[in-house]
Amino acid sequence: MKQFILFCIFSIILATNSQPLDDRNVNAQQYMIPDEAIRLRILANSDTLADQQIKFAVRDQVSEYIRSLVYELDDIEEARNVIRENVPVLEAIVADTIDVYGKTYPFEVTYAKNVPFPEKTYGPYVYPEGEYEAVLITLGDGTGENWWCVLFPPLCFVDLFGETKVADASEDVDQKADVIVEADETEEEMEEDEKEVESEDVEIRFFLFDLFNLS
Repeated sequence: MKQFILFCIFSIILATNSQPLDDRNVNAQQYMIPDEAIRLRILANSDTLADQQIKFAVRDQVSEYIRSLVYELDDIEEARNVIRENVPVLEAIVADTIDVYGKTYPFEVTYAKNVPFPEKTYGPYVYPEGEYEAVLITLGDGTGENWWCVLFPPLCFVDLFGETKVADASEDVDQKADVIVEADETEEEMEEDEKEVESEDVEIRFFLFDLFNLS
């Protein structure tokens, strides 16, 4: 009987911990970002401090403007129409922001349903690579770290997302897979958490063996 009870408890433990991390991450991603969403992606000219400052200034101005347009909208078709109609205004905002910083490089503002996004890791969440509906703002060469969020529903204003670096064509496969993460939990910390979970599982097993006087 003891062996049977122990087997049942072990089965519960294994079932609780058997769900792959990828599945849990996908579920979290699906919960946080609706299937029908409009994203914003901004590609910085480069990784210099000045270009990154311009990127963030553009982010603040564009996000705030679009927020004022879609904040009270519930229908994505309405949001699409509003954003599409205001692309010229977004272009003017970007131009003015670049001018304030004394730069003269070109830029492009596009709204499309097939904007490429790299994989993004933020803490325990993984946002898969793919093509998504988005406003894409390319500053200059567009080779610096990029910033993205969800314009509709308006999630840009919850600080969920950090930076990912646009892979250069000359980089090797491993470098292309690198993701620069700005999150409360680094990869090293996540690994430590996993080790702690494994340690707890071991402690539970030893406790059960002691409880049932098994060896």
